Amino acid sequence: MILIGENIHILSKVVSEAIKTRDEKPLQDLAIRQAKAGADYIDLNVGPARKDPDVMKWLVGVVQEVVNKPLSLDTTNPIAMEAGLSVCKIPPLINSASGKQESKEKMLPLAQKYNCDVVVSVLIDAGIPTDSSSRAEAIMETVAYANEIGIPNERIWVDPIMMPISVDQPQVVELFEFMKILPDICPGAKSTLGLSNLSNGTPEHLRGILNRVCLVMLERYNCFSAIVDSFDEELVALMRGGLQDIKNLIYQAMDEELDTSGLPKKEADIIKTVNVLMGRSLYSHSWLET
Repeated sequence: MILIGENIHILSKVVSEAIKTRDEKPLQDLAIRQAKAGADYIDLNVGPARKDPDVMKWLVGVVQEVVNKPLSLDTTNPIAMEAGLSVCKIPPLINSASGKQESKEKMLPLAQKYNCDVVVSVLIDAGIPTDSSSRAEAIMETVAYANEIGIPNERIWVDPIMMPISVDQPQVVELFEFMKILPDICPGAKSTLGLSNLSNGTPEHLRGILNRVCLVMLERYNCFSAIVDSFDEELVALMRGGLQDIKNLIYQAMDEELDTSGLPKKEADIIKTVNVLMGRSLYSHSWLET
């Protein structure tokens, strides 16, 4: 699976302060550490960048000085996006466009202009679709638009939008169902999502197991990539062919309901987490204690 490192994000206090003061070192350190940790792409999330659209151009330059990795340019501002695209040395990933009319008209054409791949989310003007069928309807319409302006499916990475399980557990199940049908409705398209969104609102010490188990499940559902915490060593190991016993347990728990009594705690926790993600048991902050 292609891993996109999420750790240069404007919501991080370290990152926002470094960007504000144009301090290169913390940002370069984060980029180097992510590359060494195994990230395939480095995501640069500057948010809407309304006050300073040139920030993306500056940030791309700063990161490219120290890592030879493709970048994922993460902003909803098409002006900031194009500023960053104009100085990329390696073909980047546009992250992200959507089915909203403004995005279709202003962001998608940048992928055609710069001949690069683009993340296209299921978001539309009416909001985030709530089930697999409405996700499918939304993305097919946006992909058709992209095709019409010269962007083939092979350059599109579909983002089904991961919702926090603590807010809307059924949405996770619907996302899995969407991932199963995506190859049929958008042949040749890739896929990606923001994995950490899943565990937003979950106690910090429990976020890791949710993210890791879910990513293994997504990989089985043919998810091409994910935007992840590059510094989660176990998560990276799972995606790089290690910890096969854990993956096998997750697969087994997906296929059948397993009895957790008498099992070591780590194995029992993995099975309980699979059950929560598949909607077999209700999510609560104490799902591992039941």
